[in-house]
Amino acid sequence: MSKYYIFFTRNVLPQPAAHLVHDVNTANAAANNGYPAVLVYLQKAKKSLNPLDWFYPFRPEKPAEELVRFYNIQHKLKVIPLALPFPIGEKRGKWLHPSTFVCKYYFPLYIFSQTKILHTLDWNLVKTAIRAGIPVIYEREHDQDNKYEPEIVNSPLFQVAVTVADSVRENMINNGMPPEKIVKLHLSFNQSFLQREPEKAAIWRQKLLGNKRSHLVVYSGGIYKFKGVNLLIDVAQELPHIQFAFAGGDESQLASYRQLVAEKQLDNVSFLGYLQHENLPSLLQAADILAHPHLSGKAATFTSPLKFFEYLASGTPIVATEIPPLLEFKETNIVAGWCQPDDPREYARCLEKVLITHPRKINGYVEQIKFARQFSWESRMTKIMSYVAESFRPEIVI
Repeated sequence: MSKYYIFFTRNVLPQPAAHLVHDVNTANAAANNGYPAVLVYLQKAKKSLNPLDWFYPFRPEKPAEELVRFYNIQHKLKVIPLALPFPIGEKRGKWLHPSTFVCKYYFPLYIFSQTKILHTLDWNLVKTAIRAGIPVIYEREHDQDNKYEPEIVNSPLFQVAVTVADSVRENMINNGMPPEKIVKLHLSFNQSFLQREPEKAAIWRQKLLGNKRSHLVVYSGGIYKFKGVNLLIDVAQELPHIQFAFAGGDESQLASYRQLVAEKQLDNVSFLGYLQHENLPSLLQAADILAHPHLSGKAATFTSPLKFFEYLASGTPIVATEIPPLLEFKETNIVAGWCQPDDPREYARCLEKVLITHPRKINGYVEQIKFARQFSWESRMTKIMSYVAESFRPEIVI
């Protein structure tokens, strides 16, 4: 039996966070590409009561339906939810931290013997794997202050470090990562976003527009001020004849923003909350315009927003602010409208212009959809694997 391509995230799944969408979809893409991929993650504490899970954890299984629906993953991926016996993770301290239990117990005793290569954002596990003789693919999405251990990053087992932005790449180099081992790759979209869903899109339009308005602007992603949510609410105030819908956010964020909208007396703003990914493609296809209003500032220098590539795959016109990681797309003529960040009036004018120049098409803009295909998670995985020595690559099992 060939060994497995192991992915690890030190989180309980499912949860609505961009880095977890990344982790799950990266593993899912590897499985779709034919590799024997297994995603290892932490199990909910209330489900960690079976001692068999503690002493025989390596039992790859089909993902639970909840996980499949939450991230809209396909059928080839296998998973291992790791049980954390009490009091691991319940109290503070190094020896009760989940990372210690994973790195000192589960992986050395049960998982490394089944591992062809490890793929993770977890630096502690990277170090553990290299010292155990396991080749590694490491991903890094944000800046950090800690230095990389030279014996780890210079090991021939350390295959490649993947990041999403030039600024993060520079931070990694400054912390000791060899430049030749770093590759910059954008984030991606699930292949389900390419499937046309005109009937479901029509239902969204009827639900959100009713008989009041004829144009719909959709924002999908984190509900944070720095991502431009407040700016887009100001835009909605400027354009009362257009309906604005926001998908994403937790309950506390939604309550705060709904209160803000109520104070501004806006009846053209809807907050939909977090949508499972099976419902998101049809919402994006329902829109006249997809909004990407990210503000300027430090966060704008290293983001590689998932929603931008999901937007592209939907074929729906996009209005984006000119932030550094996206400027390379400005010359492609794929995005319908660009404007400077931080100015709601300029953004509003850009929206109104795009409504005229790029009217909604039920089947989407074909050239945009074709362009998007290069940014699927499967394409990203193919690029990553090209940096891995052939002897370390898992055997394709299609």
